[in-house]
Amino acid sequence: MKVLRANTAGFCMGVSLALRRLDRALEEHREPIATLGPIIHNPQVLAKYASRGVRQLTRAGEAKRGECVIIRAHGIPRAEEALLLESGAQLVDATCPRVKAAQLAIDRATRQGQRLLLFGEEDHPEVRGLLSYANAEHHVFASFDECKTLLLDPVEHYVLAAQTTQNIRQFTAILTCLEQRLGNSVPALHTICDATEQRQSEALKIAARVDCMVVVGGRESGNTRRLVELAAGTGIPALHVESEQELDPAFFRKKNLIGLTAGASTPKSLIDAVEFFLETL
Repeated sequence: MKVLRANTAGFCMGVSLALRRLDRALEEHREPIATLGPIIHNPQVLAKYASRGVRQLTRAGEAKRGECVIIRAHGIPRAEEALLLESGAQLVDATCPRVKAAQLAIDRATRQGQRLLLFGEEDHPEVRGLLSYANAEHHVFASFDECKTLLLDPVEHYVLAAQTTQNIRQFTAILTCLEQRLGNSVPALHTICDATEQRQSEALKIAARVDCMVVVGGRESGNTRRLVELAAGTGIPALHVESEQELDPAFFRKKNLIGLTAGASTPKSLIDAVEFFLETL
């Protein structure tokens, strides 16, 4: 069986940077190491660091004085960062630079009372962090259809932003819809990162050529789920797996060319294992 593998599959810059900072902390600090929430959304990576003694905090109040706490790649809300500082913990900020730029852009854009319209998953940790930088009222919506149901006042001033891993095509459509509804232009912060756009674009190109698509990544990973949705939207079967062990050989009968991509927090070793499994069928 032939496999068409995406060049962009696997770790993005932000994930690689976060893990390098965690590795450095493990080398340099004798104090206990913790992360506030999962540093990235991949169960195999998290299990590896747990085996090395890295504990995962569920809230900032669990941090201990002197403990080295790594701020996750998704970033954290301002209030949680303040609590960590008050606890006396040593902070290492591993927030993805793209996420940090989005936080600061939202801060600047809402200082005069502009209401934030945020395209993202309300319960996602990155979104919770982004919202904490809004200086006025905000609205969160997860889709184009949900955006259309928002109760907006044409007299108010709004600014549009997005979770960094959202669908760029939907974002563009949402902006057009908002401007039509409000009858004027809406400032848009281009917070979707380049890596997301490249991965989504390549996934669509591959999906147009193959019999089905396999997407490797953690089920908690939003950017991985969106790759699955994009591939499935082209009309082909799209499988979301965390490892090759979830693949059923019978599913691939009568399929000749398989597309393979992965989320931004998926290690190369897992992608390699899936590719090997498919090629040996």
